[in-house]
Amino acid sequence: MADADRSAGRSQTDVVVEGIKRMLAEGALRPNQKLPVEADLARELGVSRGPLREAVRALSLMGVLESRQGAGTYVTALDSSLLTTPMAFLVDLQQPPGAQALHAVRRLLETEAAGLAALHADDEHLAGLRAALEESTEAARGTTDPHAFVEADIRFHDLVATASGNPVLASLVHAFAGRTARARVWRAIAEEGALDRTLQEHRAILRAVQERDPDRARLRMGNHLLEVEDFVAGPGGSGAPDGTDGES
Repeated sequence: MADADRSAGRSQTDVVVEGIKRMLAEGALRPNQKLPVEADLARELGVSRGPLREAVRALSLMGVLESRQGAGTYVTALDSSLLTTPMAFLVDLQQPPGAQALHAVRRLLETEAAGLAALHADDEHLAGLRAALEESTEAARGTTDPHAFVEADIRFHDLVATASGNPVLASLVHAFAGRTARARVWRAIAEEGALDRTLQEHRAILRAVQERDPDRARLRMGNHLLEVEDFVAGPGGSGAPDGTDGES
């Protein structure tokens, strides 16, 4: 198998990555299991130790493997929050006009998350949402630094996603928040009344979730994020006059 892969022009590192992925898919490796010793794994995959180490480093960056000091290399829990980390990196590096496409995907994800939150949120979720909204309200009062407001805003959206009851969806929402957060900072600085509008929109989302109304929750979240999308689609394709993605 490895020889066939290499003859097709694939590097040994790629062979290792695909081999470990295959072992995970077939159950030969499982979450939290230690990898075989280096020599055995290299022999099994038909590669030398150098490419094996490169592949292990790459898979560690992807959240698939982790090195434990003095204990060897293990498969992670393969939790979705770890596996979506590279996506968050991609989101942060995305340049206009790609930012608009990312915001559109984020709107789709969060709109559905809000609808599910209206069905599944428990008392703890609702208390967290109310606390995040209160933090946003306090931060908006006479603030000259919008970053505290944005942090509370991010927390509110993360909590809605968590309340959806779908951890994969929640991880994806979190991964798409980085670039959006910076755009929100610029929006808070540049647009008069933006903080108050955001608070009103968050209150409407929370009300729909509390009232167990998934259709209204989706509608409120969708309208809220369309405003962000419209802002990002402004001059420079990022909401910032110089196209710097809203960072000052």
